[in-house]
Amino acid sequence: MSRQKKEPSGCGCLNIPISVIIAVLGGGYWWFSQPGHLDISRLLPKDLPVTLPFVDSTPTATLAPIPRTSSTPSPSFSSASNPTSSDDKQASLETTPPQPIPIPQTPWEKKVIRGIYLSRYQITNNANEQTIRERVRYYRSQGINTIIHGVWGNGCTMYNSDVMQQTLGYKSCPNQFQDKWLDWLIDEAHKQGMQVHAYLEKGIKIDKNSLIYDLAISRKWIVPGVDKTYAGIDHYVLDVEIPEVANLFKNILVEFVQKYPKIDAVQWDDYLGYHAELPGKIDRTAHLTNFLQQMITAMKQANPSVSFDICHHNPYWAKRYFAADWQKWNVDRVFIQAYNDNDVNFKEELNYAKSYAGIAISERQFHRLKELVNNPAIKSILVFPLAGKPEETASSLRVLTQTSN
Repeated sequence: MSRQKKEPSGCGCLNIPISVIIAVLGGGYWWFSQPGHLDISRLLPKDLPVTLPFVDSTPTATLAPIPRTSSTPSPSFSSASNPTSSDDKQASLETTPPQPIPIPQTPWEKKVIRGIYLSRYQITNNANEQTIRERVRYYRSQGINTIIHGVWGNGCTMYNSDVMQQTLGYKSCPNQFQDKWLDWLIDEAHKQGMQVHAYLEKGIKIDKNSLIYDLAISRKWIVPGVDKTYAGIDHYVLDVEIPEVANLFKNILVEFVQKYPKIDAVQWDDYLGYHAELPGKIDRTAHLTNFLQQMITAMKQANPSVSFDICHHNPYWAKRYFAADWQKWNVDRVFIQAYNDNDVNFKEELNYAKSYAGIAISERQFHRLKELVNNPAIKSILVFPLAGKPEETASSLRVLTQTSN
């Protein structure tokens, strides 16, 4: 049997001398490199899609989007723009400031107003600018966001007043305050994110220690009788039915909101009323309502940005025992005064407070603080230091609100 000849596999290129291969390649390169000869790119199909592998470049930390303003140019997507390199992306991520992690608010911090009352002499007397600003920062450190400071009381102002001087012959209450004390207080409070509410203590009532007591008696500005609403001190009520008296209060208030245009609010308390036990049993409700409506209107015309607030008895008690039908006064905010610690009375006041801006208590009600703080229906809490030691009251309040969460 004859052996079959095997056919070589492949193209047989290995049998071509290497010198011939080099010569062919060199000649081909020279030919195609000459001008006018064949452009090999013409032999390839145009507009071939280019597919890039997917790369997830999303950073591990989620960054908040930067809001676009009118000064921020919109990104361009024209074909001439160069794609951002990976190095640029990395640099951008590295220079982006970290976003703060929101701290959950405590029930106390959720209250709209966390206020403390400061009587007329508790900051002002012989206090320089540094002292006033330091005191504001102290109350801020104790969790307070609103200072309610006395600016009027017992028939005189705690600032230099042209109205006082022209009407009564006194420019202010006797006090060693510096003229700009309230400007410093408001300025520092606003820097600290706080508010300042002007507190008109005693409202339309005075006692025998008032600078204007003798004048008021001689001009017959006093309602007959003695107001014995609170034990320990006799008050005399200025009669706002007398035009001269009504104009005094209206002009004082208008002057104040113009002199201190950055004040956040003014607040009157339950001394804005006539006690039902005054002699004569005269119903002065309509007259008091008319006076308040006119005074509020005048204040709003002078400075519409200031809130007119009251801290008073609940609407039933206020109208029944103090001729104060404040639901008709057109006030901005009402805080229910709940200094009486009787269980039945306090629960009643609490129910009213839920329907209004908030509640006012004293240190005597601090044992109820946890209940108030954890009640979301109580929108604001104001504290009146009955003992006359507001810094100690604020410190106790801080401790109690921290432990009540």
